[in-house]
Amino acid sequence: MEAKERRDQIASLLQQSRQPITGTAIAKKLGVSRQVIVGDIAILRAAGADIYATPQGYVILQVAAPTTVSAKFACCHDSKRIETELAVIIDNGGCVLDVSVEHPVYGEIKANLMLASRRDLTDFLHKSAESDAAPLSLVTGGVHLHTIEAPTAEILQKIAAELKALGILLE
Repeated sequence: MEAKERRDQIASLLQQSRQPITGTAIAKKLGVSRQVIVGDIAILRAAGADIYATPQGYVILQVAAPTTVSAKFACCHDSKRIETELAVIIDNGGCVLDVSVEHPVYGEIKANLMLASRRDLTDFLHKSAESDAAPLSLVTGGVHLHTIEAPTAEILQKIAAELKALGILLE
């Protein structure tokens, strides 16, 4: 299979999927190594494809329904409260789209999370523990931003109120 044809197939797989697909799964389906897929994804991104790498795999974001609302929440907590923070958001019907911090040298650093369920949260926490990677907020003393998406503004308000009550939401 030619590289262009393989990239077209990768783009097609991601556009048709409603769930993230791991690089390993794509590689297996196309009969190449995961590293080849990583390179192909980089080339597709450079060509303008909106492919996001999440802890669950690669995804092309579908256009949100017009009834969906989103907001950025400024939060601060230590690494022991990551699960609490994310669970409040998810359990109230929110989706954690990303996390970002303001680095003193590099400016904004952003990571796509796409956490919408307890299973997503469990997988994320497991991968974090397994990799022994420090959270981005370590750079900023616990201060970070999340983009949260929810079906209604009322749900966003409820999430904000609970995070505020826990002392996590910055105002």
